[in-house]
Amino acid sequence: MDHFYITTPIYYVNDKPHIGHAYTTILADVLARYHRLLGVPTHFLTGTDEHGQKVQNAAARHGISPIEHCNETIVHFQKLWERLGITNDDFIRTTQQRHIRVVQEALQDLWDRGLIYKSTYQGWYCVGDERFYKDKDVQDGKCPDCGRQLEQFEESCYNFRMSNYQQQLIDYIQAHPKFIQPDHFRNETLGYLKKPLEDLCISRPKSRLSWGIELPFDHDYVCYVWFDALVNYISAIGYLHDEEMFRKWWPVNYHLIGKDILTTHSVYWPTMLMAMNVPLPQTIFAHGWWLTNDVKMGKSNHNAVNPMDMIDRYGVDAFRYYLIAAMSLGQDANFQEEFFNTRYNAELANDLGNFVSRALTMTTRTNGGAIPPAVGEDDPSTQALVLLCKKAVREMPDAIDNMHLDAGISSIMTVVREANRYWSERKPWEMAKEGRQDELNVVLRTSLETIRIVSGLLYPVMPEKMAVVRRALAIPEDKLAPDYTMLSQWYVLQDGAQVTLPPPLFPKVQLEPEEPAAPANAPAPAPKAKKAKKDAPAEVVTLDEVGKVSLKTATILSAEKVPDAEKLLRLQIQLGAETRQIVSGIAQWYKPEELTGKTIVVVANLKPATIRGVESKGMLLAAKAGDTLRLVTLDGDIPSGVSIG
Repeated sequence: MDHFYITTPIYYVNDKPHIGHAYTTILADVLARYHRLLGVPTHFLTGTDEHGQKVQNAAARHGISPIEHCNETIVHFQKLWERLGITNDDFIRTTQQRHIRVVQEALQDLWDRGLIYKSTYQGWYCVGDERFYKDKDVQDGKCPDCGRQLEQFEESCYNFRMSNYQQQLIDYIQAHPKFIQPDHFRNETLGYLKKPLEDLCISRPKSRLSWGIELPFDHDYVCYVWFDALVNYISAIGYLHDEEMFRKWWPVNYHLIGKDILTTHSVYWPTMLMAMNVPLPQTIFAHGWWLTNDVKMGKSNHNAVNPMDMIDRYGVDAFRYYLIAAMSLGQDANFQEEFFNTRYNAELANDLGNFVSRALTMTTRTNGGAIPPAVGEDDPSTQALVLLCKKAVREMPDAIDNMHLDAGISSIMTVVREANRYWSERKPWEMAKEGRQDELNVVLRTSLETIRIVSGLLYPVMPEKMAVVRRALAIPEDKLAPDYTMLSQWYVLQDGAQVTLPPPLFPKVQLEPEEPAAPANAPAPAPKAKKAKKDAPAEVVTLDEVGKVSLKTATILSAEKVPDAEKLLRLQIQLGAETRQIVSGIAQWYKPEELTGKTIVVVANLKPATIRGVESKGMLLAAKAGDTLRLVTLDGDIPSGVSIG
């Protein structure tokens, strides 16, 4: 790969950023950091979309000018990006002159070539989405996308001949499978293009909206905000003004977007580029939404999570880790602080933090803090751990290329769990007590090299915490960001270098109770009288009670043993659009490799539990007779996430 150019959507400045903004930007940052580690020249662009009706209205409500509103609001984004450790190479604002001149030059060129024409528009308009709709797309006067009440308009406008490029776009999508990802969004776009593609209105009259980029060929109109905003991806890298820079970075490798802006990016933007004779992006990648109780998170739904609040409670790196590890790209994911807390305590505090602490502490106490000599790679007792480390290093680039970051992180955490199991099996504290120094050196060196590799693999996800770990291993400052090729090598740490013991990496956090506890002197609430159930034997349940249990189909993606628990398996399952983890005591009946791909039945609404320090979100169904146990499976193929009952 000769370059890696990645973009986020430019964020609309009508309000403060929420977890959706943070997620896309963290994802872009993690991908950019990984490519830098791999030695690929990288350019990471983000920014703000500052024109349009909503910005003008928000400014009017606050009694300030639109540019004053923009200047105040972008500070929230810039401060959050700084707090999150975002390493963007550029931050573009659509009010910057470098952007405005490119938009106007592109518009003038399209006008001169007859690809923009004047007409009269009559139909429905959504102020919130700043989009027009035809009668055929509207029911009950409501916006088909956001549900807001629409307004009817009739006005003169300028249209871009988007319809000219419909078949060309269809042919391109079919010939380039990676152009729109994941595949279900590619298919969604092709479905959209089955209907005749209409031309795109690209103007707004100043009499209605003055806050925008003026059309160069008619000073009474401004440019439609979506045409303006999309051009940022090329205006920021020198289009029309710095040919060398533009050739270096274009075409973009990834436009990262939320699925709610798929059409604008997969239809409007490609046809605009075709008209401008500019090569199309390599990949437009749409990720899912963060949900709360299956409802899209956002201000309008009153369920948005403030990233700053989560950072204050758990730390920046834990927040970054959870967002990347918990969402399978392209699918929706539910966000609940209870799940965050459970995963934080299990994976970061117990698994990773505990292993780093015990290895560094033992080295400090028994070896004077000196890294033992390079021994142990060929020791039979270390082979499983060494091979897992090297496997994780091999697999991570593929996980990055295929946008399976959650799977890549899962592979890394498998190394951490194996390291803890190795530690428990080898019992180095007994070796130290009995003076078995050679054996102890093998365990310590193996553990420290494992920490070096894991901290390198996780560095793009948790750069601050992993830098702390790598400093503790006496790694020089200029090598804290690892050379990826060195991660596949085993003996890299300097013999005899002094390790240090950092503060706890991930102190356990307990969720506060949702309701305050009653005062100590408050009278105890009277027990509620139990109503007698008429004609209801103890073993009989009502239909309402059965309805409370949500049984659904699920596909097992992977399975592995839980360290220090002979009977337990940790399963990663696909439950419709969601990836979950379940812990089940079926290890004596099923080997992990036998389970992958099976479609099973699970209780989907069971309250999450932590079993041996591992979060479990659900329960699988199985039948047992004597010494035989069999999972409840399906008779024939059926998708995951289907309700049973």
